[in-house]
Amino acid sequence: MATPFKLLCFLFALTSSTSLLPSSCAQTCSGYTFSDNKVFSSCTDLPHLGASLYYDRDASANTVSVAFKAPQTSTGWVAWGLNPNATKMVGSQAIVAFLHSNGSMMAYPTQLDSYAPSMAPAALSFPVNDVSAEYVNKEMIIFATLGLVGGGTKFNQVWQEGSTVLNDVPKAHSTRGDNIKSLGTIDFQ
Repeated sequence: MATPFKLLCFLFALTSSTSLLPSSCAQTCSGYTFSDNKVFSSCTDLPHLGASLYYDRDASANTVSVAFKAPQTSTGWVAWGLNPNATKMVGSQAIVAFLHSNGSMMAYPTQLDSYAPSMAPAALSFPVNDVSAEYVNKEMIIFATLGLVGGGTKFNQVWQEGSTVLNDVPKAHSTRGDNIKSLGTIDFQ
């Protein structure tokens, strides 16, 4: 049975704009349990697209293991990445995930070299390993381990979602609303 607080949040959401939903009703990343019981020491709720980033930094190996999670339909795609040189999408080194036409989740690194990138698999300017993805409860989750550029911990990040994958290639995302606001910085301290 729902607690009175959860019931109140549900009723408020039904009768109000979701942008007016009290922050105390918002789901936080710290309450999420991964299906394979993976655990991350840190997480942050990203400010747009309902996305969250989970991470563990290994200072001795100069790597960070991440899980990026965002709501998505089975016909869409999600992506998350770092931009070592700028605060925008162009120049980002990303990992994209979607449900392949064969029914399995597909995840791979790609370079966002223009405002109309190919979204084809490509090597990144920093090491990336253990790339995988899953689709659970209408959310796509990307897992990867990244080598941290230049030994730093603070980076520009971008994240995105699109509604269409055609012939196993993610198509352009919306250029309005939260889609153009999905960028910021992350410090893997």
